[in-house]
Amino acid sequence: MRAYERLIRYTAYPTGSDPKCETTPSCHAQWDFARDLETEMRDLGFTDIDLDEHCYLMGEIPANISDYKGPIMGLIAHIDVSCEAPFNDVKPHIVHYEGGDLIQNEEKDLRVSVADFPFLENYIGCDIITSDGTTLLGADNKAGIAEILTLAERLQKDDSIKHGTIRVCFTPDEEIGMSSEFFDVKKFGADAAYTVDGDAFGECQSETFNAIEVNVVITGLNIHPGSAKNKMINASRIAAEFERMIPDAETPEHTEMYEGFYHLCSMSGDVEKAQMEYIIRDHDLAVARKRGETLQKIADFLNYKYGEGTVVVELEESYRNMHEILKDHPKLVDIPLDVIREMGTEPDTSPIRGGTDGAFLSFKGLPCPNIGPGGHNFHSRKEFAVVQSMDKAVEMLVKITERFAQADKDI
Repeated sequence: MRAYERLIRYTAYPTGSDPKCETTPSCHAQWDFARDLETEMRDLGFTDIDLDEHCYLMGEIPANISDYKGPIMGLIAHIDVSCEAPFNDVKPHIVHYEGGDLIQNEEKDLRVSVADFPFLENYIGCDIITSDGTTLLGADNKAGIAEILTLAERLQKDDSIKHGTIRVCFTPDEEIGMSSEFFDVKKFGADAAYTVDGDAFGECQSETFNAIEVNVVITGLNIHPGSAKNKMINASRIAAEFERMIPDAETPEHTEMYEGFYHLCSMSGDVEKAQMEYIIRDHDLAVARKRGETLQKIADFLNYKYGEGTVVVELEESYRNMHEILKDHPKLVDIPLDVIREMGTEPDTSPIRGGTDGAFLSFKGLPCPNIGPGGHNFHSRKEFAVVQSMDKAVEMLVKITERFAQADKDI
């Protein structure tokens, strides 16, 4: 079975994670998907399969090298999909792309516009999997799962591919930042790993953002508007004033590559109380923390203006730039880079403008770069995956497993 066939089958599971849920996993569909993956892993010859109480599914592909003593490689992907676009009743279909707009739904005139996404034309002559435009596809990260299990099938059928011990883990709730919460690195048992959770084939990434979560609480004073002069403190208006003091050029819609940002994710309130949720992102930890200080200075100014305690800013550091760890593991990054070049593609090492499981796990003692499974426009109704890119990703994984088995134990 080819990877794209698995992906199409996997899209039937509505595994959108729920940020409001306090349990892991955050939706029952993740259990359904994980249990079926568990069965598939058994059929593919995995050993030491374990689905734990938090829906982490682990298994092992035993080495086929006699008396193997080399490094143990890990492969990781996540079973949930984003809830930022509709994820129920996904209707995948394949379009042989000949250029122009990618038509998702002719009846509703839903399409992926080449004007908006000019990289589409890189795939002229290829077969593209997309939804009908009313939902996301779920290639993030079901394409990665499909490729890992297609690799397992290749290794099961072709003993001439010499490889060491490979540990696999499919995690829950990555999209809401909870996938590493209960990840047992010691139990996983790998010396190093790769997340198959990028975008296009050819990506090999060792840098992520540093992440700070921000909660702003504003307390006002509600007085009857007819007698409010010099008395009312309108929390919602102060919230708007707070947002206006954020540098306009330092927001997601105006930044790229190594440029960090402030992002207002949500805002609610009335006269008496308002709340704002921001995220701060930057590849430089010192700069990210400086942005946090800027928000506190805005709060200090508004507290001077409206009264002490009117604005409270709460900052919580989330994940860190995994480059801090991976810079000490150059061979781990060089293996996929060399493989991608040998396959005729120049690797894309652009920094990730986000985080991955690897960003958390690298700091837990499991160095973990990210590689691309062959998809685009994740978290969107415009999401698609490329059949030929997925095939290449599987071939890349085959070659990586061979190279990894020849590496030093302290990779």
